[in-house]
Amino acid sequence: MRGRPLEFVTDLATSYGDITSHLLHGQRLVMVHHPDLVRRVLRDNGHGYTKQGTPDDMMLRPLLGNGLLTSSGRDWELQRKMYAPAFRPARITAYDEVVTDCTQALVKHLAEAAESGEPLPMDHHLTGLTLGILIRVISGTDVGEIGNGFGEAVDAVNRFIGEFDPAAGGEEQAKERMRAYLQARKFLHLVTGTLIAARNGQRASADDLLGQIIGADHIASTDDLRDQVLTLIMAGHETTAKTLTWALHLLDQHPDVADQLAEEVQRVVGDGVPDASHFPDLQLCRNVISESMRLYPPVWLMSRRSVADDELGGYTIPAGTLVSISQWVLHHDPRFHEEPYAFRPSRFGPDAPDMHPFSYLPFGGGSRVCIGQHLAIFEATLVLAMLSRFRFSVTPDCVVEPEALVTMRPRNGLSTKVTRR
Repeated sequence: MRGRPLEFVTDLATSYGDITSHLLHGQRLVMVHHPDLVRRVLRDNGHGYTKQGTPDDMMLRPLLGNGLLTSSGRDWELQRKMYAPAFRPARITAYDEVVTDCTQALVKHLAEAAESGEPLPMDHHLTGLTLGILIRVISGTDVGEIGNGFGEAVDAVNRFIGEFDPAAGGEEQAKERMRAYLQARKFLHLVTGTLIAARNGQRASADDLLGQIIGADHIASTDDLRDQVLTLIMAGHETTAKTLTWALHLLDQHPDVADQLAEEVQRVVGDGVPDASHFPDLQLCRNVISESMRLYPPVWLMSRRSVADDELGGYTIPAGTLVSISQWVLHHDPRFHEEPYAFRPSRFGPDAPDMHPFSYLPFGGGSRVCIGQHLAIFEATLVLAMLSRFRFSVTPDCVVEPEALVTMRPRNGLSTKVTRR
């Protein structure tokens, strides 16, 4: 599982069927690989499974505290209710100018790179972009020069959480990894605290998400406030950045689709800047984003723990059992996705056949489905439309392969040459 996690979970499902069981550090772990069983865990009996005490919880809680990703019960309900108005589909269209303003700066940088021929680490640039967009959405504040440092800190944290093995490389290397993680966490907390302090000095606004969080009755301490804001920032920018990164890689591999996408943007937007009014007609852009998340789900594994005895696939699941679901397995199951490893954006077109709703879970499912899913799709679509003015060619020395840490990322980044269309 540690050495080749994607192959391991795929082999489990292929070799042993829709529900499997193996030992992990002495405890029994059940994995469900069929959408009907996934629906049981996440929705139909969602109250019977909790995130408390799961690997997800243990990995993220030391960094994010009791934020929306890690909280449960009444705490989670209050947080979800607080955030819901800001992430409703009708509200997110008001963020179009934030998205395009932030992307314009990247477009300018791409134009300069196209002139110089200098390759760019597009994964880093997209992380900086989505971070800047999210912080503007949350607080109205420009991230400025901290974006690169924040992205590097996120990478350090993800690598520590996803790969950390106390026995690997000896005691000194383990200490060094821990030191790097603690330093990165300190930096993330410092940036979050700075944003909160800056917002505290301004007049609250009903439309300002950070102002709403600061004024919420159930935010009991400075640490609670920091946890809420850091959770939104971490969860909201990293997955969108990785989706856009994989989309550029896939379009490089399929230049015919890239050409069709550029033609769509020219037809819908012309030479101007896309806005919310163009979003409904950018169908191929949305399809490419959706298909990128199917092939490379940003979150590839989730876990729950059973609260009471349950039955899954004819097997008794005792209370306290760890149950995991792999989006990677679900998204590549040939029973539900024809030619599952092929890049086919038309799967998500208006004329595509219906898809089992729990065979495609880039944002999770059930009551805990990602609250930011509509913003993520809206943002990624507008960004991709603006980037369609360029061609992105992965450099020969960059071997692109998935690395399954906390999120799914290219192991060696995405170094690209940029040219104008």
